[in-house]
Amino acid sequence: MSFQQPTLICVVGPTAIGKTKLAIEIAKAFNTEILSADSRQFFKEMTIGTAVPSSEELAAAPHHFIQNKNIFEPYSVGDFETEALQLLDRLFSSKNVVVMVGGSGLYVDAVTKGLDEFPKISKKTREQLNSELEEKGLEALQKELIENDPIYYEKVDHQNPHRIIRALEVIRTSGKPYSSFLNQEKKERSFKTLYVGLTADREKTYDRINKRVDIMMEAGLLEEVEKLEPHKNLNALQTVGYRELFDYLKGNSTLEEAVSEIKKNTRRFAKRQNTWFKKNESILWFDYTTATSEIIKKIKLKNAL
Repeated sequence: MSFQQPTLICVVGPTAIGKTKLAIEIAKAFNTEILSADSRQFFKEMTIGTAVPSSEELAAAPHHFIQNKNIFEPYSVGDFETEALQLLDRLFSSKNVVVMVGGSGLYVDAVTKGLDEFPKISKKTREQLNSELEEKGLEALQKELIENDPIYYEKVDHQNPHRIIRALEVIRTSGKPYSSFLNQEKKERSFKTLYVGLTADREKTYDRINKRVDIMMEAGLLEEVEKLEPHKNLNALQTVGYRELFDYLKGNSTLEEAVSEIKKNTRRFAKRQNTWFKKNESILWFDYTTATSEIIKKIKLKNAL
């Protein structure tokens, strides 16, 4: 069955739910290619802690935006939007279906709906905030954010310095709350978007997360983090699975405590992912145990409507 117009099938859901496997099966069924919208999998140096698809998975269908950048390159969601749209233009010239997969809701929305417009940030403002993070710590920046934009503070990951700094850059530059720039009118796209979401009850999701962290540790996550430790202040490394082990290497926790924190923070991340995606009423939700053939049948039916 061919699609009536160019269609981007977005596979979404919380971390460790099985999105990669499903995306590959959908891509194979429609003889097409996959864009990764996982903001942590862009970087070549971060393999184990970001659950990059295996070599067998990468060989099963053509993938894009997997380990295509290095951690020293500044790379924003705006950069991703531009590059992804250029690639989609090229792919849709020969295919009428492309698959995009990832749990980074902002990156998915950037491609499907467009980004909100923000003021241009000076290099000086960014450097000043990074210096303050180094000298005063994250708590001081959290305090500034809650005073100037309590609405966004309620939504943001309080332990993610990259997100806190991004909001403060906009606040200091514009004099307005960061939240006032959100949810602007969305841009029209030349393709149709069809969302497929995987879900599980909370206990099962958390169990899958805990097991994945154990597998990562067995696969050598600590050794990966040790190699990256000299660069721990880079934005790319301000993420779950790396921050906690950097703390361990500084002597701030035991290894057991660090692993426990990774699991806890990943579970919190999954909860935020679910909150983000549940706001999208267009998503076709499936239990993670649903047969792929059943999901593909529903995709074809949805296209026919």
